[in-house]
Amino acid sequence: MTPWQQQPSDRLIPDRVLLWNTAGWILFGLLPTAGGVLDRSPARQYWMFGLLALVAVCHTVTLFRPPGRFLNRRVHLGVLALVLGATSYLLDGGAAFYVVSLPQFWFYTRTPRDAVASSGLAAALTVFGGTLGQGWSPSFGTGNTVATVVAYAVGSGLGLWLHRFIGQSNERQERLTAELVLTQEELALAHQRQGAAEERERMAREIHDTLAQGFASIVVLAEAARAALTTDPERSAHQLASIEQTARENLTEARVLVGSVPVSGVAPGSVATTLRRTLDRFAQDTGLTVTAELPDIDLDQRTRVALLRCTQESLANVRKHSGASTVGVVLGEVPGGVELEITDDGSGFVVAESRGFGLDGMRRRLAELDGELTVTSSLGDGTRILATLPTPGRADPEGTR
Repeated sequence: MTPWQQQPSDRLIPDRVLLWNTAGWILFGLLPTAGGVLDRSPARQYWMFGLLALVAVCHTVTLFRPPGRFLNRRVHLGVLALVLGATSYLLDGGAAFYVVSLPQFWFYTRTPRDAVASSGLAAALTVFGGTLGQGWSPSFGTGNTVATVVAYAVGSGLGLWLHRFIGQSNERQERLTAELVLTQEELALAHQRQGAAEERERMAREIHDTLAQGFASIVVLAEAARAALTTDPERSAHQLASIEQTARENLTEARVLVGSVPVSGVAPGSVATTLRRTLDRFAQDTGLTVTAELPDIDLDQRTRVALLRCTQESLANVRKHSGASTVGVVLGEVPGGVELEITDDGSGFVVAESRGFGLDGMRRRLAELDGELTVTSSLGDGTRILATLPTPGRADPEGTR
């Protein structure tokens, strides 16, 4: 599509530009033209005032009609061209009025070709009207004609350049808009992928801390029950009961994970009660000695769940890796938060060489609540796990004394 065939938008020219042009057209076009006929005959004055009123009404209708209707614009430009020719006849020249009116032929046409053609017709009528009114003479003809032709040539060149410049600007704007839309779509897709990855990571952590630990406990208990089935039936019965209870708890956790129950699998109540029940189960299943200091601290649900998961993961590591005989658990308040310390007298490990999912999962879980996990261990010296969580809104226990 060539520049001559491009269809500009109805809103290509801002309204404020049209209003400023109208003000200039009235001040420097209509009013001087009306004043120029005051010293002429009454007949010419009546004709001039009537023509100016007609073109003013046409311009007003064109300016305030809804965009997209070009019929009234064509009518206005036709009337304007005729009025320019008539006023040039009545005043014996009208190059100045033509110059002031020239922008309208570019504002109210669809294409540059229409603008060049309509403004050329207006220029021809202006020259013809002035020549008809006074006749051709070197002094008049040259001045009026040259001024009109020069104005037409300069206006056409400037209009074509502006149309090309505006067209390129619109193309750049459309291209940037398209790039912005594409970037927004890519960003939304990236956020969606990030959210999916975070959800997968959360699900993996929940499964590891709940179902996987439960299944591991069931396997250990089943092996022990099978080994003691003939030698210690009573102990096997206790282990089978633990297997059944663990399986039921895993079923509850599975329902929580798939969303079939509305709340966490951790029952409401004191964090001390929840942890003590977990420690009792652990001691019963493993036969290890467990000591606990669990004061009754009122905590929100998310904090209670985080402390319970840390406890479950730590006890699972003790069972699988440490070879410990004694486990100690201490829960306590600190200024602005709560601490959970879990120690064992097992074989220990080198913390820097640990690559397990469990410790990393505990760190991430605590970090989501602005908490921190500290792991202290060395070969032969056991392990110390310290989980620290803030408790916003709770009073400093030492500050209340």
